[in-house]
Amino acid sequence: MLCMAPAQTSPAAQPGPRLGLRERKKIQTRRAIRSAAYRLFAEHGYDATSVDRIAEAADVSPSTVFRYFPTKEDIVLTDEYDPAMEAAIRARPADEPVPEAIRQGLRDAMRHILRTDDAELRQRARLVHDVPALRGRSAEGMAQSTRSLSTVLAERTGRSPDDLELRVAVAAVLAAMLEAMMVWVDQGQDEELLPLLDRTLGVLTRGLTL
Repeated sequence: MLCMAPAQTSPAAQPGPRLGLRERKKIQTRRAIRSAAYRLFAEHGYDATSVDRIAEAADVSPSTVFRYFPTKEDIVLTDEYDPAMEAAIRARPADEPVPEAIRQGLRDAMRHILRTDDAELRQRARLVHDVPALRGRSAEGMAQSTRSLSTVLAERTGRSPDDLELRVAVAAVLAAMLEAMMVWVDQGQDEELLPLLDRTLGVLTRGLTL
């Protein structure tokens, strides 16, 4: 995801037959925990909100919270963005140059995320910006996202997912996107995010010239 934690696939991202009742209940519980946590974070602050308080607000036990999210940080950092980015890049024309496929694919994915998840994305970005523990843990998500997108781009380029140049390119894109998100927060989140990300990716596609 946007350089957060390893994704837990959303129902929309899962191909195949309709999910069973058990899996749907798991998704509902995960959403209830996350929704309660974000509400409490907004009202009381991240540090002042305990897992016990989140569990109470979500009407589950603390052990259930930890079953879905091993740490409090994971409630913020776990997202479903990686599958969306992978699908968007795979959907680009096969003959499109790789830099343009990345740029347009990520724009398409972000447009969908903003349309369906704008409020949570804004709050997540503010939390990652403001809470040192979250900013530090976001590096773990960066590594996971690098592996995911490297696999997608390996398919387009014929390179190995472990190819150095490929992984460096993907890591640079994800790091640039994270920095754009932090600039977005610094500027009060008043600017539209899509044009800001487009400017960010433009820095990379033109070869880091300023």
